[in-house]
Amino acid sequence: MLTIRQILADKEAIIAGLEKKHFNNARDIIESVIAIDQQRKSAQQKKDNASQQMNVLSKSIGALMAKGEREQAEQVKAQTAQLKEDVRTYESEMAQAEEEQRNLLLTIPNVPYSIVPDGATADDNLAVKTGGWQAGNGIDILCQDNDKAFAIEGASIALRDWKDEYNPTRQEELLPHWELAKKYHLIDFDLGVKIAGAGFPVYTGQGAHLQRALIQFFLDEATKAGYTEIMPPTVVNAASGYGTGQLPDKEGQMYHAEVDDLYLIPTAEVPVTNLYRDEIVDEKQLPIKMCAYTECFRREAGSYGKDVRGLNRLHEFSKIEIVRIDTPEHSAQSHREMLDHVESLLKKLELPYRILRLSGGDMSFTAALCYDFEVYSLAQQRWLEVSSTSNFDTYQANRLHCRYRDAEKKVQLAHTLNGSALALPRIMAALLENNQTQDGILIPAALRPYFGSDRIQ
Repeated sequence: MLTIRQILADKEAIIAGLEKKHFNNARDIIESVIAIDQQRKSAQQKKDNASQQMNVLSKSIGALMAKGEREQAEQVKAQTAQLKEDVRTYESEMAQAEEEQRNLLLTIPNVPYSIVPDGATADDNLAVKTGGWQAGNGIDILCQDNDKAFAIEGASIALRDWKDEYNPTRQEELLPHWELAKKYHLIDFDLGVKIAGAGFPVYTGQGAHLQRALIQFFLDEATKAGYTEIMPPTVVNAASGYGTGQLPDKEGQMYHAEVDDLYLIPTAEVPVTNLYRDEIVDEKQLPIKMCAYTECFRREAGSYGKDVRGLNRLHEFSKIEIVRIDTPEHSAQSHREMLDHVESLLKKLELPYRILRLSGGDMSFTAALCYDFEVYSLAQQRWLEVSSTSNFDTYQANRLHCRYRDAEKKVQLAHTLNGSALALPRIMAALLENNQTQDGILIPAALRPYFGSDRIQ
């Protein structure tokens, strides 16, 4: 969360940043935070004055008793007792103001960096890079911003023409992944509904094998990049949810086991980042680099329509997360390295992708800067998000009390960062749809040692 020091240091910049994130009533809420802080300071001043006066009077009691001025000493005792009650009152007022201030600060999102584009929705995100794969015939296929076209050796052609160029023998339209899953017995969506409900698929046979291959591939790549693998719990307590900003759960996306007051994690970011809650690390340990594979659980309240079909939007899914804790001076470089890592995975999977810098209105509550990676689905003819990679600045660290001791022995708030590397459902959807042939579904070369075959048949 924001600190009162940040707010007081540059109130107008904070308000402008919150308005860029389309946070309602930003000025009124920031003014309320400042007013509560003034109440706290006033109570603090009154407490300090009363404590000082009480100490002076307490010291005089002995002298008065020694002089035999018992009556005056008793009066001073009564004054001291009243001052003690006043101190308790002021302490209570301070505690109440601090609680009110903290509760209000918890409702305020992070302030976006200056390079974050203006805008209210995903339509305002900025495409900063596109990339593609090397097709089997040796032609470089580079993905363009236009969802309906690709460029081959500099010439832009229609998507239908591109499909014919890539696989001239195909006579039928490309199938969406939910049809391919049925054709090759990879995923049983109906069985998932029977067991748990919509959004909980059952992977079978080669589908389960492909899931496992992707998980191991992503973990191995993260390990090669210097990330320490963590195997965390998939449930967390409320303190952990507050620490990384999933709580308060304003949109009702968390599954809550109310009897035990535990939450199913929406991402491994929550337990992994919380490993450093209430910790002070030495600057020499930074950056700390961790990765984790977990199942993730999201209620996806309010989701409906064609975008939720098949693997497009699930309540339970597998994901590998990368997490970093770093100094403010190096966190931008850490973010760049994380983006490069995610991009390298998509290149090795030979998928067309684009990288978007999210607009203020489309960013998460806690992020200061976020880039989304999307892969192109040929059968669905649209982009599918597969990763969000974010820098949270000190926002999460302040909630977590995650700090480091610098070379001058000064304790400072760290920066936290994380990203999906990668989320599996839409990766699998794109792999199935983009690699289907009349002889089965081709497996990218980098994945074949893990899958054990060059295709699904």
